[in-house]
Amino acid sequence: MKVTVVIPAYNEEATIAKVVADVAQHASSIIVVNDGSSDRTVEQLAGLPVQLINHETNLGKAASLLKGIRAAMAQGADAVITLDGDGQHPPAHIPELIAAALEHPRCIIVAARLKGREAAPPMRRFANGFADFWISWAAGQRMVDTQSGFRFYPAELFERVHPGHERRHGFVMESEVLIDASHAGFRSMQIPIETIYPEHRRASHYRPLQDTAAIVRMVAGKLVRRGFYPVGLLKSLMGKSAVIEWPTKPTSGLETRSADE
Repeated sequence: MKVTVVIPAYNEEATIAKVVADVAQHASSIIVVNDGSSDRTVEQLAGLPVQLINHETNLGKAASLLKGIRAAMAQGADAVITLDGDGQHPPAHIPELIAAALEHPRCIIVAARLKGREAAPPMRRFANGFADFWISWAAGQRMVDTQSGFRFYPAELFERVHPGHERRHGFVMESEVLIDASHAGFRSMQIPIETIYPEHRRASHYRPLQDTAAIVRMVAGKLVRRGFYPVGLLKSLMGKSAVIEWPTKPTSGLETRSADE
């Protein structure tokens, strides 16, 4: 299985070099999409094993993710792992994402920040929980941490699902793809990881009120078009979340399978 890691980056000079170096321990194919950064993000990548894609201006996270995913698919990737460049997502969990995906084909695997959630700012916890409810309803399955951008996507998903990527979609795209994937026959599952907010990270680009409202508007539109999808609401409330608990850390053999085979 050929897996490419895609990292959208906007003003990540403080963390991007370490993130890429850590990812390189588990993956041989890395794409960084520089989304019009005005700081030294690009300079920090000098000498690191990455393919760099540059946006001249800031186009938003959705556009960056989809540009990187399409580039990976064009280069023959069977799957894509996405993670943020601010250090929230520990790359050491990449083998677990791959192991879960191998056991559960045709699934999106989300690295859900379930351990130590008290470390997250209260407003973020509320916004994430609110989004979880709406997205689970629209997808017809119970999900947790739907706002985590640390994910494994099978490449074939993006041959069936085409989420919006205009700037206004920003953080909406990652929520939209979970819903559309569910209706296209791709289930979402989660593996638990730590909640990390690095001390020296830049301020979050996610705006709890505005971006959560945008996600709710997107979800509400989908629910209206499906007649409010009462079956989906029941499934999301009565069903169990698909959290995969690993009894032990995956072996190094799984790390090898994350590169080209």
